[in-house]
Amino acid sequence: MSKTSVIGIIAAVVVIICAFFPWAVIENRHLVFTGLNTAGSSYGEPGKLNIFLAVLAVIIFLVKNEWVMRMNLFVAGFLLAWSFRNMLLFSRCEAGVCPQPGIALYISVVAAAVAFVCVLLTPTPSKNSKIRK
Repeated sequence: MSKTSVIGIIAAVVVIICAFFPWAVIENRHLVFTGLNTAGSSYGEPGKLNIFLAVLAVIIFLVKNEWVMRMNLFVAGFLLAWSFRNMLLFSRCEAGVCPQPGIALYISVVAAAVAFVCVLLTPTPSKNSKIRK
């Protein structure tokens, strides 16, 4: 297993962990939003998709097949896009109420970006590299 695969797996695990920590706090309404608990808002539960995509990325990082590793490019790219969308959603002001974004929201986006870069840098096994006797 290459170093970039290990770093990508660690980054995906960080995305999973960040889904359980506070992403935004609204002081005047005493609301704390995590990726899985958004009671009192219409955000849904975006952390569930973050967890699903990160688990899928970890599984794909462990597989050493060329086409499966190419599939990880889509999975990690979607994870990065979804994390960035969550950052925009949870940090925006709405109806004069501005939440205070939590550090876990930003760490989630950075970890998703690291996982995506690791997908780009992970060497893929090619068919021509096999030694034939």
